[in-house]
Amino acid sequence: MPLIETALPVLALVAVLAYLLGSVPFGIVIARAFGLGDLRAIGSGNIGATNVLRTGNKVAAALTVVLDAGKGGLAVLIARALAGEDAAQLAGLAAFVGHCFPIYLGFRGGKGVATFLGTLLALAWPVGLAACATWLVMALVARYSSLAALVAAALTPLWMVFLGYGTFILLGICLTILIYIRHAPNLKRLKAGTEPKIGQKG
Repeated sequence: MPLIETALPVLALVAVLAYLLGSVPFGIVIARAFGLGDLRAIGSGNIGATNVLRTGNKVAAALTVVLDAGKGGLAVLIARALAGEDAAQLAGLAAFVGHCFPIYLGFRGGKGVATFLGTLLALAWPVGLAACATWLVMALVARYSSLAALVAAALTPLWMVFLGYGTFILLGICLTILIYIRHAPNLKRLKAGTEPKIGQKG
């Protein structure tokens, strides 16, 4: 856990602004811009890149990944530059929460995988790369985006310790718990054998 060096009112402002940034539903924006319809009525109804991919539009899905990851990373980098490391960690968490529970969509958001990875890359790029590599290997082997995310999230606190970022461990645990909460329906479908694979249309 980082030392709290930033004034509490500043941290509160950082949290609010990062949450609002994280709440921007880029998946819905991109889907509409590409004429794909309301993403919430497609496939799983999720607002993330995996569901955008189920429309068959790989460009739209890639843009959604970049923008969802970018909002987490941007929140971290701005907070770090203007305030400090404590603010950066708080901003990352707030942006992630914003994506999962966006105020603009009645707090019904995405699973947060891209935002999770973007946040980690900005906070500590070695950890972010390790998490991305874990996701990629699992996705290639198992072909389940949800399973890849769950494994990557579970290993993230361990990567933090192994790579020398122990001050991030509390944040890593919080992010991992939220990933598992958001993926609870996926866990049930994985156990039942009904979880759709990557690229499978809804």
